[in-house]
Amino acid sequence: MCKGTKKSDKRIANSEDLFVYLLFFYLIMNYELFCTFAAHNMDKRIKIVFIINPISGTSDKQHIIDLIPEYLDSHRFNWTIRKTERRGHAAEFAGEAIHEGVDVVVAVGGDGTVNEVARSLVHTNTALGIIPCGSGNGLARHLYIPMNPDGALQVLSECHIEQLDYGLIDQEPFFCTCGVGFDAFISDRFAKSNRRGLLTYIENTLKEGLNYKPDTYEITVDGERQVYQAFLIACANASQYGNNVYIAPHASMSDGLMDVTLMEPFTVLEAPQIAIQLFNKTITTNSRIRSFRCRNLHIKRSAPGVIHFDGDPKEAGEELDVRLVPKGIRMVVNTREQPYLPPLLRAFADVYHGVNEGQHRISIINKELLRKLRKKP
Repeated sequence: MCKGTKKSDKRIANSEDLFVYLLFFYLIMNYELFCTFAAHNMDKRIKIVFIINPISGTSDKQHIIDLIPEYLDSHRFNWTIRKTERRGHAAEFAGEAIHEGVDVVVAVGGDGTVNEVARSLVHTNTALGIIPCGSGNGLARHLYIPMNPDGALQVLSECHIEQLDYGLIDQEPFFCTCGVGFDAFISDRFAKSNRRGLLTYIENTLKEGLNYKPDTYEITVDGERQVYQAFLIACANASQYGNNVYIAPHASMSDGLMDVTLMEPFTVLEAPQIAIQLFNKTITTNSRIRSFRCRNLHIKRSAPGVIHFDGDPKEAGEELDVRLVPKGIRMVVNTREQPYLPPLLRAFADVYHGVNEGQHRISIINKELLRKLRKKP
């Protein structure tokens, strides 16, 4: 009995030794795989790559780099810095980050940098973060990202990521808006201008708006065709162009639909009221506005011309397909802050948004505006 027990124990011991030997042999043969697995499990930190455009905006980006350690705990985050040197460089950096399994790529720059990075991240597991440094910052504003670096880094430190929609026009991705008509025309003029910034955009809008001729468009939605004469047609995934100009105040990036705003021709006297309503989120109440929601839209116009996608202009044909891609990109969003209208704009809108007295004052403003625009230097 005892002898049998000893033999059994010895066989068990030999089996355990054999298992250890086999495991050791397996680890030696798969040493590289083991090291990768161990490193991955030892470092659970969130990997972030900051892609910085040094020349976008008006301020130096070094102060943003200096702030990063104050907001990102090194025990939770592992970050690196990449600075762009040419057009397309941001997309290259974003592609490398995806290949390396980076969790978040943060675009530090203006709308051009943000959109270049965003287009590279669609349908990947890498999320987009934003530290806005441009003049418009439409996507950042829609996501409630603060316009100051401290606030934007605070949002990034909370790292709340959502799966959001994006759109395509003529196979070009857009995240805020795309369109045809006057806004595309102005985007083209702005891109060709030697000067940048909000004032240049406003100047182009005022000067060109007086002479712009609306076009005729055939729109097909769900097999139903309608013909309109329109000043512009904007397809919005997000609510605004930028600078808190809300072309689609109720647009959502998570509802699987785009908000289409069709602006019919209007008189010169109506222009100031339309401008005000773009800022105070009431543009859809204007009698010159038609709005609806859809996932797919076909546009046929009288001739080829310019389109825009998030403010980037492009020549395109007579017929255009616009469609929404649901849940196609991951983004870091702010779940706490709410967007606000700057005090000056809020006061301006409150004063002139009245029905009777407001219309009278708008007429006075418009006459003075026309006098200045038509005045010879």
